[in-house]
Order: sequence, then C-alpha cells, then structure tokens
Amino acid sequence: MIGSKALAAGVTALAMLAATGAEALDKVRFGTNWVAQAEHGGYYQALVDGTYAKYGLDVEIVPGGPQSNNRMLLPVGKLDFYMGGNMIQAFSAVQENIPTIVVAAHFQKDPQVIISHPGLDKWEDLKKATLFISKEGLASFYQWMVSQYGFKESQVRPYNFNAAPFIADKNSGQQGYLTSEPLAVEREAGFKPNVFLLADYGFSTYATTVETRLDLVEKNPDLVQRFVDASAIGWYNYLYGDNTKANEAIKRDNPEMTDEQIAYSIAKIKEYGIVDSGDALEKGIGAMTDERMKDFFDKMVKAGVVPADLDYKKSYTLQFVNKGVGLDLRPRN
Repeated sequence: MIGSKALAAGVTALAMLAATGAEALDKVRFGTNWVAQAEHGGYYQALVDGTYAKYGLDVEIVPGGPQSNNRMLLPVGKLDFYMGGNMIQAFSAVQENIPTIVVAAHFQKDPQVIISHPGLDKWEDLKKATLFISKEGLASFYQWMVSQYGFKESQVRPYNFNAAPFIADKNSGQQGYLTSEPLAVEREAGFKPNVFLLADYGFSTYATTVETRLDLVEKNPDLVQRFVDASAIGWYNYLYGDNTKANEAIKRDNPEMTDEQIAYSIAKIKEYGIVDSGDALEKGIGAMTDERMKDFFDKMVKAGVVPADLDYKKSYTLQFVNKGVGLDLRPRN
C-alpha cells in the first residue's frame, strides 16, 4: 500500500512535471497581414492540430486587417514573426534600415492577378484595355508590367477596392488576388472573368513570407527553425489533410468568412501551385533560392522599383529552409 507521504510526493512530482512541460513551450506572437482567411490556413492548421506545440511553441496568431498595421509591430518587438506580402516589402526594409529579415516563403507564387471581361482573353489584349490599379499596385507590379511588356500608365484608372467600375466597363481589367476577386465578381456580376496570374508571366517574387527580427535570428536561431519547420508541416496538413478545425478557427477569427470562400481559395491555391510548386517540390514548402531572389531583384531594378545598388541579399536568409521538412506528407499520387 502506498503511504500518504509517497502519494503526496508523487502528486507533487506530476504537478512539477506538468508545470515544466507548460514552461517548455516558448511563447510566440505571429502577426498576419490581413484578416483570417484560407491564405493563412497553414498557420492555423499548425496551431489547432498541435504541430506548433509539438515543436515547443505556444503560438498566438494576431490577425491583421484594415485597422491594424502588424508590420510595424515586428521591429519594435511586439511580434516575433510577421507574415509578409512579397519581396518588394523586404527590399524596402533593407533600404530603410529596418532590422527585419525573411526566413521562409510559403507561397512560391504571388497570388496577384489581373482579371478581365470576356473578350479580353489574352495577356496582350490587356494592353488595349482600361486597367483599374491601386496606388500601391501602380508603384510596384504595374511598373514591372510597363518595363517587361510595354503596358502604359495612361491605361490606368484608380482602383479603390470596389469592383463596380470594372464590372461596368466591358473593355477593362482590374487587379485582384487569385483567391478572392474572381469569385466576388462572378457572384456580383454574373460572369466569369478571365484571370491572369502575374507569376505565370514572370513576376517571380515569393509571397506570404515569414519575417522576423535580425536579433532573433542571431540570438535564438533554434526558435526560428522550429517556427519555420512547424509552419511548413502546417501547410502540408492544411492542403492535403483534414483542415476542418483550421477552417473553424479561421471563421472564429473572421466571422464574415464563408465556407464557399474558403473552399474556393483552397481550390485555387492547389490549381495554380501557389504553395506547393517550383523549388518547394524538392526542397519543401517555404523554399527559397538565391537564383529566384536575384531574378526578381533584377526585374525590380529594371522597372525602377528599387535602386540597383541595394544590398538585397540582406533581405533574406536560406538558413532555415530547403531542408525538405514535411515532404513525406505530400500525397504520392
């Protein structure tokens, strides 16, 4: 028979073990650049299925949105990781001496698209169309369209994230994201727009990057590695496994999100190889290469988006990627 003292000691030991286990999880705050959606699915998957916890991480996802600027919270230490857009932002950080760095890229292709009315069915047809482009788009990807393909700024009309002007003008195109605007236009206007993914025409940036602070890379590379690895596994499981709970978590953080939109987004991510294509096929989700970075940088220099003397190699590191983490989770057929 176990004595009361021995029993008490055992209970105390179990309590200490539990406390130690809880303390062993490193708290991490990860900020996204927009409200919760399927485009963030891999991170939610890793959170809800225990992958982050398995890697010793207690992750809090901090959604972005129109009223927040999570990018500003990273360099001041309010976030540990941030979900960037494309590499133009990372190049700008180097230019402005902001001490952040890209440690992974979970989208091999930027989902930026131009959509058009039926009749404007070819990429070349867009040169004779009115194009609704935002101020930010005009200063970034549209400059590449000008330098690479001969588009003109005189074609551009302001895009204020309202599709009505595009829908009304049958000789027009509009910027958007592969995973959202085409569906919105189809529902609102009753026609299926043509979709031109800029990545498929040479806009070679990575997207949905993971950024962190330089000091975290230097002082705690193990933490960075665990977050990068667990996020990659989250993306494999979200795309190819049971993502039901992740989608529920997305809808909790963004009550306006619908099952239809989530299903559409996932389908387009898979169809166009947004996450799992290119270098990711052999190196794993999150892969980056020096060759791709140089190619995109050179294009942005030619387009006048970034200066030629920018030390763009300071914007990223390959230290934490290209290790094949999660490749075994991809379906073989």
